[in-house]
Amino acid sequence: MSITKFIGLDVHKETIAVAVAEDGRAGEIRFYGTIPNTPDAIRRLVCRLAVPEVTLHFCYEAGGCGYGIHRQLLRLGVDCSVVAPSVIPRKPADRVKTDRRDAELLARLLRSGELTPIWIPDPAHEAMRDLVRSRRQVRQDLVASRQMLLGFLLRHGRKFTGRSNWTKAHWRWLGSQAFEIPHQQYILGESIRRIEEAQQRCDRLDAMLVEALPRWSLAPIVRALQASRGVGPIVAITLAAEIGDLSRFETPKQLMGWLGLVPSEASSGTRTRRGAITKTGNRETRAMLVEAAWSYRLPAREERRYRARVEDLPEEIRAIAWKAQVRLCQRYRTLAASGKALPKVITAIARELVGFIWDIGRRMQPT
Repeated sequence: MSITKFIGLDVHKETIAVAVAEDGRAGEIRFYGTIPNTPDAIRRLVCRLAVPEVTLHFCYEAGGCGYGIHRQLLRLGVDCSVVAPSVIPRKPADRVKTDRRDAELLARLLRSGELTPIWIPDPAHEAMRDLVRSRRQVRQDLVASRQMLLGFLLRHGRKFTGRSNWTKAHWRWLGSQAFEIPHQQYILGESIRRIEEAQQRCDRLDAMLVEALPRWSLAPIVRALQASRGVGPIVAITLAAEIGDLSRFETPKQLMGWLGLVPSEASSGTRTRRGAITKTGNRETRAMLVEAAWSYRLPAREERRYRARVEDLPEEIRAIAWKAQVRLCQRYRTLAASGKALPKVITAIARELVGFIWDIGRRMQPT
């Protein structure tokens, strides 16, 4: 008769704390020890724990060390689950935290079945997601650099009177600014140079994303997602990279909850109280969806550029996208006319947009 041993790993940069929970509700939970965080040490650990008629099941928290341990354990022929730290049950009164306790807690919860494993991307998908996140960081640097320059000019009473910033007229205006003190003129030049360098890095990463897309297994899904209004190439790539396989969600409500777009709730007895959205899950993906939802404030239409973008897609995908346009544009007008705050209206549109994205994603198969 085969038994299972549940092993909790508290992973750090240099060390791994190991705890073992024996099979059965009354099984012993013991601290095995601390090993170096190296592939050879992990291999020796598996060899020592692997005995006949014993199944090993490892788990550890997702963190900065990535998925290397998970992939090595799978190659060694044992099960391994990676869990999100935010969903691990913890006692509010437990104020003592050590590596040993964390490892024992993981082993105990794994044995009781209270841990939900996260979806693990393959190396190619992880590389694409790293590229998306690098682009996001560079974009944040570009926005911060622009804000710093605008703040510097505003402190000295320099205000652009044109229609919008960062247009050709605005850049000509920036080039015409001059300060009497050399140090301030130097700051102006350095700030402009920093913006140009950040923009160039962002353009290079955008080109790299476009170049890497055809070789990505989720490329058909990315092209299909662009049928949705407001979802361009960068938004579609970000959604596919951060969400991953959309077919792992059985219903659109599961995806909405995973993205944190569902209302929070604190109900008790006969009282029902719902609050703001939970904001769990991936923040960047949620922000992309809210940004895309703004396009539905205008009437439903199919422009020339949109038709050129979706002409190669299957008819069923185009039909879903058009259905989403008709419904969400009407939904926006209805909610706005009822007097609801505009941020709540846009959030509601983004939540419903997720349902159509889920429907499109599950109809396209990765290559």
